[in-house]
Amino acid sequence: MDRSTLIIAIAGLALVLGTLRLLRIGRRPKGYPPGPPTIPLLGNIHQMPTKDAHLQFQAWAQKYGDCYSLMLGTKTMIVLSSDEAVKELLDRRSGTYSDRPELYIGQTLCSDGLRMLMMGYGSHWRMMRKMVHNLLNQNIAARYVPYQQLENQNMLNDILDTPNDFLHHIRRYSNALTTSMVFGWRTPTYEDAKMQQLFDGFSEFADINQTGPAALIDFFPLLRRLPDFLLPTKAKAKALHKAERELYLGHWLRAKEEIRNGTISQCFCVGMAQAQEKDGFSDAQAAYISGTLLEAGSDTTSNTLYAFVQAMLLYPEVQREAQEQIDRVVGKERLPTMADAEKLPIVRCLMKETLRWMPTTILGAVPHATNADDTYKGFFIPKGAGVLNNVWAINMDPKRAPNPREFRPSRYESDHLSLFDSASNPDGSKRDTFTFGAGRRICPGMHVAERSLWLGIARLLWAFDIAPMEGVDGKPVIPDQDKLTQGFVCMPEEFPARITPRSPARAEIVRREWREAETKLLDRETKQWLSNPIRI
Repeated sequence: MDRSTLIIAIAGLALVLGTLRLLRIGRRPKGYPPGPPTIPLLGNIHQMPTKDAHLQFQAWAQKYGDCYSLMLGTKTMIVLSSDEAVKELLDRRSGTYSDRPELYIGQTLCSDGLRMLMMGYGSHWRMMRKMVHNLLNQNIAARYVPYQQLENQNMLNDILDTPNDFLHHIRRYSNALTTSMVFGWRTPTYEDAKMQQLFDGFSEFADINQTGPAALIDFFPLLRRLPDFLLPTKAKAKALHKAERELYLGHWLRAKEEIRNGTISQCFCVGMAQAQEKDGFSDAQAAYISGTLLEAGSDTTSNTLYAFVQAMLLYPEVQREAQEQIDRVVGKERLPTMADAEKLPIVRCLMKETLRWMPTTILGAVPHATNADDTYKGFFIPKGAGVLNNVWAINMDPKRAPNPREFRPSRYESDHLSLFDSASNPDGSKRDTFTFGAGRRICPGMHVAERSLWLGIARLLWAFDIAPMEGVDGKPVIPDQDKLTQGFVCMPEEFPARITPRSPARAEIVRREWREAETKLLDRETKQWLSNPIRI
């Protein structure tokens, strides 16, 4: 064989081998968990839903089991759809399952690698997580009640004034709570420009990361080399990061200045400034740590309370039963407080059922990832695979919750555990809800969220009746409980509701309590705290 023939033969063999290798992309290797049929190159990408993804992921779980796989171009996604699978892998094997998949659009371009939520598992993440835990743990979280009580009083008064804007008032409540606890100042009005930017940024972040181009860039890394004009999603992500970084850095630098001046109220940033001096992380990193907490606290709490309002509108018999218990325990002369919690089990049941019935992190927000090969039920799970916590499918499992789309708080009558203690239960079948995640990535703010939700639910029911709004035809407008917004964090599609005070006397108590708090605790001009209400 002459030299030219040999070269042609080698080139031909290389082409064949390259083609075969290319055609393996998207195929499900033998031994992987089962899943829907694949096609070359794309795998299951062409089957990924663009809307209501939770329903498709639930349908696949019903067909392929509680641990199935999706082949997404060059990547593998393992979907866990039972309490048993989540407890075994994300909790018990958390050392293997606490990483994150590479998220080029969400973490690299939108966040410059700084967003703690999407950061890979390593020493840097562990340092930040430990700091967040130390500043938001169960003992510290209990001391933030003065912030929660004040913002709740403000929310109730706002709903009395403009009840049709109840979503705005719920959002201001959750945002002001979070800015107070994280930065030491409050958001006094819904019209606050920085709060508007925050919620608009949520929406834009979800839109960018749910686009087809974003997924293709993640699943086919070679595409990242294309110029921005061919992939406008890249340019949008960079622009969002620029605006977001400016917002978060402005918040953090303001907090640092107030710490230096001795004018800041006790908050997360006080402890983070001390940690920064010790560990030396950058202002940009500190801005994104505090910004991530701001995102999480503002969005998830407000979405859950909004879902609760819808549930009371759709299930009036549940509302009446809860109000009867609150009236027996609290009476008509005062608002409920956290001191009433043990005597008001119905409120705990309502909170847990809302988190189950309408989980805001409907597909677990951001997938985990493996940092080593593993096996489960005889299936091979490769290193680097994404691992999705299929929250909707687990919460809607009829074995866990018969008739799961019915809002039924009585499911939790015998459950007296806090959200965190329930998540720590070694028996996954006894965990209340999977909305706050699992393993080492479980939400560090769940102690704070539990009190915020408890106060919101108890006081809304004490003060108001929630009923359908009448349409132009005189008939009640009944929202569809299965119509949800799209994105990493979701909520019911916007709906009207008629929210009225249960009596003139209760309305006056709401107004009096807010007037007294506003006069005694807040500056008349700025509506900020006159003095530090918390000692830590």
